[in-house]
Amino acid sequence: MGRDPTADRPRFAPGYGIPMDTEGMLGWDWATARLAESRNYWIVTSGADGDPHSMPVWGVWHDDGVAFSTSPKSRKGRNLARDPRVVVHLESGDEVVILEGDAERVVLDDVIADAYGAKYDYRPDVADAEGLWYTLRPRIAYAWLERDYPKTATRFTFEQSG
Repeated sequence: MGRDPTADRPRFAPGYGIPMDTEGMLGWDWATARLAESRNYWIVTSGADGDPHSMPVWGVWHDDGVAFSTSPKSRKGRNLARDPRVVVHLESGDEVVILEGDAERVVLDDVIADAYGAKYDYRPDVADAEGLWYTLRPRIAYAWLERDYPKTATRFTFEQSG
């Protein structure tokens, strides 16, 4: 698969000191390695009133996206049912990866369940209809190394299909 994004610099305010050249920018492979290795992902959704809601979840990097589950009765489950826009970011503020896009409902299959089981030593039941599974394939992503910020600040933009 491998959706290759276009890499450039984030459009932050001038005071952040983001360089104009490409020297030091991170590669998408650097970001995907951290996405695959991450134990926890922070999922940020918004309520009907616009209030943000952030919760950590387990998930796997699969098929160019973060696959994760939630209960349909949870706040994030209700938020995603109403509005699929989501932000996913890793725990680290030292090796930053932030994804933005729409979460799409997916069917839990053996590939995702096996990857999840290998990562967490817990394999979800493919036949269990209780949980909702989603994948966020980003529209845009940001990455940087805090120790080399702003030199490493990178924005990845993905071509949208359809």
